Amino acid sequence: MNSTALLDQYLQVRRHSESLVASLSEEDMVVQSMPDASPAKWHLAHTTWFFETFLLRERLPGYPVFDPGFAYLFNSYYEALGPRQPRPERGLLTRPPLERVLAYRRHVDEHMQVLLRDAPEEVLLLVELGLAHEEQHQELLLMDLLHLFSRSPLRPAYNVRWRDPGGDRPGRFVGLPGGLEDIGHDGEGFAFDNEGPRHKVYLQPFQICDRLVTNAQWLEFIEAGGYGRADLWLSEGWARVQEDGWQAPMYWQQRDGDWMEMGLGGLHPLVLAAPVTHISFYEACAFAAWADARLPTEAEWEVAARAGVLGQVEGCAWQWTASAYAPYPGFRPSRDAVGEYNGKFMVSQMVLRGGASITPAGHARPSYRNFFYPAQRWMFSGLRLARDAVTGQTVGDHETFAEDVRAGLSAPAKSLPPKYFYDAVGSELFEAICNTREYYPTRTETALLRSIAAELSTVIPQGAALVEFGSGASLKTRLLLDAAPQIGLYLPIDISESALRKATAMLQGAYPDLRVLPQVGDFTHLPHLPAEAARRPRVAFFPGSTLGNFTLEESRRFLRSVRRYLGRDSRFILGLDMQKDVATLEAAYDDADGITEQFNKNLLARINRELGGDFDLDAFDHLARWNPERSCMEIFLVSRRNQKVHAAGRTFEFRAGERLHTENSHKYSLAQVADLAAESGWHLGRQWLSPDPQVGIFVLEA
Repeated sequence: MNSTALLDQYLQVRRHSESLVASLSEEDMVVQSMPDASPAKWHLAHTTWFFETFLLRERLPGYPVFDPGFAYLFNSYYEALGPRQPRPERGLLTRPPLERVLAYRRHVDEHMQVLLRDAPEEVLLLVELGLAHEEQHQELLLMDLLHLFSRSPLRPAYNVRWRDPGGDRPGRFVGLPGGLEDIGHDGEGFAFDNEGPRHKVYLQPFQICDRLVTNAQWLEFIEAGGYGRADLWLSEGWARVQEDGWQAPMYWQQRDGDWMEMGLGGLHPLVLAAPVTHISFYEACAFAAWADARLPTEAEWEVAARAGVLGQVEGCAWQWTASAYAPYPGFRPSRDAVGEYNGKFMVSQMVLRGGASITPAGHARPSYRNFFYPAQRWMFSGLRLARDAVTGQTVGDHETFAEDVRAGLSAPAKSLPPKYFYDAVGSELFEAICNTREYYPTRTETALLRSIAAELSTVIPQGAALVEFGSGASLKTRLLLDAAPQIGLYLPIDISESALRKATAMLQGAYPDLRVLPQVGDFTHLPHLPAEAARRPRVAFFPGSTLGNFTLEESRRFLRSVRRYLGRDSRFILGLDMQKDVATLEAAYDDADGITEQFNKNLLARINRELGGDFDLDAFDHLARWNPERSCMEIFLVSRRNQKVHAAGRTFEFRAGERLHTENSHKYSLAQVADLAAESGWHLGRQWLSPDPQVGIFVLEA
C-alpha cells in the first residue's frame, strides 16, 4: 500500500474510533467496570500513544511530544517502555479530561499526516500494525461498554438501533478428508506476527458444523440441566460454575419466566435462532460434550474456512477452538518493543477463530488467531461443533447426504441444498432442461462463449491449468479448449462421478495431448489445489450462472475460497445470468414439457432411493416464482396435502401448502457483479454481454 492510500485508511480508522464514542457522556467514558475492561477514554488515548511512541517519536525529526506524562498513563503492557498505570486502576484516571485526550488525538493525527507524506516501507508496515491495533481496540471498546451498561440497573442501550446478528438455517455437519494441510498466513496483505509462519499440519478426517450453535440449542442445554451436571464439565470449569454461580450465558436474564439478553441495543427478548454469545471456553466444552461432539482445533477450523464450507465465519461471534494459544513452529517475536505484541501472551489462553458482530469490517481473516483466558465471557464468543469422522467416510457420501436431509426437513422453513440434484439421473435431466424451448441460459451463454472465444483465450496464459467447478458434461469447456490450445492441464471438479467419467473419456479422445485430471467432489469444498495444477498459471471456469444458486453470503464465501484455492495472479472466468423480464424467467424454470418439474422431484426420488424415503412424488407440486426483493428465481416443492414422510431414519410432517425450498437462481445487474467481485477480493476485468435474453461472461483477477 502506498503512502496516500495508507493515509486515507489512517484517517478513516481514526475517525471511526471517535464515531464509536460520539453518543457517550463523559461519565460513560471514564468508568472501568472490571479489571479486564478499560474506560473508553483510555482506549482513545492508548491507541494514540501507540502512534506517538512507535512512529512519531522514532521517525519524525523534531516531533514535539504532546505530554511526557502520557507515556506512563497510556502504556498498556510494554515492559521495555517502562512503568505504567496499573491495569485495574485505569478507571481512576479522571484526569486528563476527555477534551485533552481528544486534543492529543488531533495533535498526533496532524503529525502523522506529515510523516506519511513520503514514508519508507518500514514505516508503512508499522502504520499498518498501528491501524490493526486500533481496530482491535475499537472492538474492545464496544465489549467494555456492553459490560459497563450491563452493570447498570437502568440497562441503558449503547445504540437503540443496534441489531445483533439474526437467525440462519440449522447447522449441518460437513465432512472433510483431513491429510497434510497448510495453515497460517499466506503472505497476502497484513497479518499479525502470531499468524505465522505458515506451516504444515496433519489432520485426521473430521466433520465440522457449517453454522454456529444457537440460543435455542443453548436453551435446550440449560433445560437438560447442563449447568448442573459435573460429568459434562472440565474440572476447572466445574469449579468456576460453582464459584460464580453460572446458570446461563453472561448477558442472559429471566423476567417473568421469559429469557432476555442484554446487548448493545439494550435489554431485549432472546432471539432463539441467533448464535449464542458471551460464553466461556468451559461452557463451550460442556455444551459440546452434551451434544456428543467436540470443539474443532484451530487447524481444522482454518482448513474448513479456507475450503469455503463454513457459514457464519465472521460477523457473528468469535468461535472457541480446542487449541491452546501457543507459537507456530518457527515463530520468533521481533526484538524491539513491538515484539511484545503477541508472543508474551502465549500461555494459559485458548484460541478463538472467525470474527464477531463488532469486529471491524475487513479485520477478520481465516488465519487470525484471537485468544482469551478460558473463563472469560465478556467478549463476543460463541462456538461451532466438530466431531471425528466415521471411518471411511468421504465428502458428499451417504451419511453427509442424510445429515443434510435431516437438518433441512426438520427446519421451520424446510430446504435442501441444490447440489443434491445432480446424481446420474439428475445430471441427465438437467441436460434435457438445457434443450427445452424456454430455458435460454445454456443456449445464450454457449452462443456468447462461441462468439468471444478468441478474445477470451487471451486471458489464459501459456501452459495454464484450467479448473472448472461443476463441470458436468464439459460441453462449454470445449469452446475454450478449441480457442486456447495453450491450456496444459484441465481439472474438472464435479459431484457426479458418472458425469465426470463420461466427460473425461470424451475429452481425452478429442484432445489427446491435453492432460485431464478429474476430481470427484463438491466444488464448494476446496481444501487445496493439486500440486500438478499449483505449479502452473491458474484459470478457473464457472459457466452456467451456477453462482446464482448461492445466497449472497454463500457467493462471497465461495468467491473468496476460490481466490485462496487458486492463489496469487490467478483468473476466474465467470458466467452469470443478468436481470430480465419476469415472464421469460418464470417460463425458463417451469417449462411446458415438465422436465424442470421432473428434475425438481428427482431430489425426492433420490432420497427415496438412497435414504429409505417414502416420498409420494405426486403429492408435491413444482413451483417457480420470481422474488423481486432478492432478485432471484426461487424453486419449491409444495405439499398438496397434510402428510408424514419417512427418510434418513426420521419422520417429517408436511402441512398442505407447505413449501420445501430446493433452489435459488439469482440474476444480476452490472453494478451487483462489480460489488460482489470487490467484496470477495477480486478485481473485475473484462466483461461481455449477450443480446437479449442477456447473460454475461466476466473475468475476475486476483
